[in-house]
Amino acid sequence: MKPALLVIDVQKQFFKDDPDTAKSLNNAVQYIVPTIQLFHEHKLPIVFVQHMDEEDGLLPGTEGFDLPEAFDVQPGDLRITKTYNNSFNKTDLHNQLKALGVDTLIITGYCAEWCILSTIRGAWDLDYKAFLVPGAIASGSKEAISFVENNHEVISYGALKSFINS
Repeated sequence: MKPALLVIDVQKQFFKDDPDTAKSLNNAVQYIVPTIQLFHEHKLPIVFVQHMDEEDGLLPGTEGFDLPEAFDVQPGDLRITKTYNNSFNKTDLHNQLKALGVDTLIITGYCAEWCILSTIRGAWDLDYKAFLVPGAIASGSKEAISFVENNHEVISYGALKSFINS
């Protein structure tokens, strides 16, 4: 099993959307940062997926498009820009993952009921195993997070760390 970490749509603009979303994103970042560090430590692939939306002004080069500094993006990390909820749709994500021999995805990020859910299903369609890290997905709706976590495979940070360290 060769895992890659996907960090989906945790962009500065979304922290400004509404208080519930900001709180959820801030909480998720507390789980995402150590997961990023774990993958960096073991030189495992990390993919930062960023949503682009011309209509909303969410474009590369704008502050809202940027990732939080806490993520400590490294030169070897991959970056994908998407315009659909599913991170695989009309991007080269699948090709990049296949080139790295990845067969398992650890999925984190925002928004649980949209881009996370769509990407999980897209991953399944392409025969990836996909796992969520509880606490590491965000939404303005706690119910949406619970629904997505309760209906998909999850791996705790502790179990992930033990697996990667073995």
